[in-house]
Amino acid sequence: MPKQSAGILLYRGINASLEVFLVHPGGPFYKKKDAGAWTIPKGEFTADEDPLAAAKREFLEETGQSISGEFIALTPIKQPGGKIVYAWAVAGDIDPEELRSNLFSLEWPPRSNKFQNFPEVDKGAWYSLDEARIKLLAAQLPLLDYLQEATIK
Repeated sequence: MPKQSAGILLYRGINASLEVFLVHPGGPFYKKKDAGAWTIPKGEFTADEDPLAAAKREFLEETGQSISGEFIALTPIKQPGGKIVYAWAVAGDIDPEELRSNLFSLEWPPRSNKFQNFPEVDKGAWYSLDEARIKLLAAQLPLLDYLQEATIK
């Protein structure tokens, strides 16, 4: 079975003025990467876990903020490595300055036997859909189209 992740595509505004909240991965590998490196807050879950519950948990872990509202299931996407990403869109508003991410441990520098803690997410920001198409990982771009389809009244 391929790995699977669940995430939240938080949005605000309506139709042409939609903005989405994206996060930038933390750690040394993404430090100097920007365009095409951002993602929705998401994380892996197990087969016995409810995907929406996992998405909410991951949002909390990566942003430090809980989210509620009417969750809209988006069509799952398959990333190049085979991972399936299940995502839900929900209207809301959070302050990127209040972002508090959990940490992960990594041997850094490589083969040094020294481990450092890094935030899983080092920053978050609101982007227009046009800006998000530049920032977001290519494999996750269809989520923006699915969001637009779901929010057209």
